[in-house]
Amino acid sequence: MNKILLIGPAWVGDMVMAQSLFKLLKERRPNAVLHVAAPAWTLPLLSRMPEVSAMTPLPFAHGRLDLQARYTIGKSLRATQFEQAIVLANSFKSALLPWFAKIPLRTGWSRELRCLILNDTRRLDKKRYPLMVQRYLALGLSPDEVLPSAYSHPELSSTLETQAAALEQVGLSRPTVPVLALCPGAEFGPSKRWPEEAYAEVARAKLAAGWQVWLFGSAKDQAVTQRIMALTGNACLDLAGRTRLDEAIDLLALATAVVSNDSGLMHVAAALKKPLIALYGSTSPDFTPPLAKQVSILKLALSCQPCFERDCPLKHHQCMRDLAPSTVLNTLGGLVAP
Repeated sequence: MNKILLIGPAWVGDMVMAQSLFKLLKERRPNAVLHVAAPAWTLPLLSRMPEVSAMTPLPFAHGRLDLQARYTIGKSLRATQFEQAIVLANSFKSALLPWFAKIPLRTGWSRELRCLILNDTRRLDKKRYPLMVQRYLALGLSPDEVLPSAYSHPELSSTLETQAAALEQVGLSRPTVPVLALCPGAEFGPSKRWPEEAYAEVARAKLAAGWQVWLFGSAKDQAVTQRIMALTGNACLDLAGRTRLDEAIDLLALATAVVSNDSGLMHVAAALKKPLIALYGSTSPDFTPPLAKQVSILKLALSCQPCFERDCPLKHHQCMRDLAPSTVLNTLGGLVAP
């Protein structure tokens, strides 16, 4: 039995995209046992990936070495007798766990002197692998192997039973009218966010058409969702900060369509195969696009974008402010029949 330890990324969207690698590994090695070590909050997401057999939560704070804790966890993993480790995270410290676990084959991209502790380091050719998902997939192949032209997209599982539990948790019944899910937050910073006024205009139009509008996000997004609530006369359902990640997955699975900034929830919606409008401003879909077919990406073509800054360096945020709600509504009409 081929046992593989994967050191997962720390962001929701990145972990969703990592499922394409998990699928590739299972396609190539059907008997492989995939064990993912990642931050504890990503485990509900991993639980919706049938390719993953086991998980180890990592308690390390962002930016901290926590050498003793990494050694303790790595040593505890030795008994599993992994044949290979694949390190998706890019830091030096993320490669320590497989080394402490004494895994014979330790694969990852060559950076931050990781050749000292990884013995299967690859030199990244960004032109050959322009997409993050391609960089993940390449680590599942031999160094000289060509990446397949077609690969499986992420696909998160959601069942009627888990959906019912999520609905009960927030006091809802299963919707009988179309639901528009809005994901107006962005962990990275305000430069990635479409204005609340624009989201509210889209929400009002769909509410007038008989839809329900649900607002998704973490507790950190509550100021944004509360502003949208105020602009719509509290006619939406504000779920920000009220759900665990697995519950958010199940509630998003009930949506008829999704409008989202470039965020982790955007990738979750894509992996649920929801009709999706993805709004890009300071970032670019050329590196981490939503991996699904029924997606419309909306972005302008300003000379200043993408800047990849947390806040607009020019202070006008024009890349998002000039994206018209009417454009989003027209695009939504093309994605979903009225």
